[in-house]
Amino acid sequence: MLDTIELCPAAAPVASIIVLHGLGADGSDFLPMADEIDLSPIGPVRYVLPRAPVRPVTINGGYRMRAWYDILGNDLARREDEAGLRQSMREVQTLIQREVARGIPAQRIVLAGFSQGCAITLLAGLRHAERLAGLAGLSGYLPLPETTAAEAHATNRSVPIFLAHGRNDGVVPLARGAAARDALQALGYAVEWHEYPMEHSVCIEEIHALQHWLLQALA
Repeated sequence: MLDTIELCPAAAPVASIIVLHGLGADGSDFLPMADEIDLSPIGPVRYVLPRAPVRPVTINGGYRMRAWYDILGNDLARREDEAGLRQSMREVQTLIQREVARGIPAQRIVLAGFSQGCAITLLAGLRHAERLAGLAGLSGYLPLPETTAAEAHATNRSVPIFLAHGRNDGVVPLARGAAARDALQALGYAVEWHEYPMEHSVCIEEIHALQHWLLQALA
């Protein structure tokens, strides 16, 4: 089981939001975002902020850091760490199952992530065998795109998806995020797309848009 940071409401939660951080970051990075988002109209919400395992990252000279999978090179489309991606997918799906065991139905669970966390969100969420409330991806891309159509679970064919990206992103270019949007829409997914004049980061306008989407997804 992944290490997690949790924000638990005083009352019994009616929904859970699992947020996956980016490369070299930590679950605590999204504590400010959780504080900023007001979901009081739907009731108490539990935030689960897991920490990725520490592993060597090839593109960073083998330096060990928290990463959901290895980055083998600059070409994210051709040199993917499929084994690492699938391992993290299974670990995140185990977190979802733990939330269900704690009394939160799958359809009241949102999976979200930034950068690498976005990639795992899309990989794990689309393939999950129980209907989720929604998937939210920030500044990321669609991993293993050639397998998505065959492996996506029918249960989540109608899951709402929120995607947002910075126009000036020099880490994951806007074109990669737009390609994820286009590929998912071509498969029939309902994607809400936002882009902002920012780099590889998060802005307050994005957080407000995400809050609005979450209130709809968890209504």
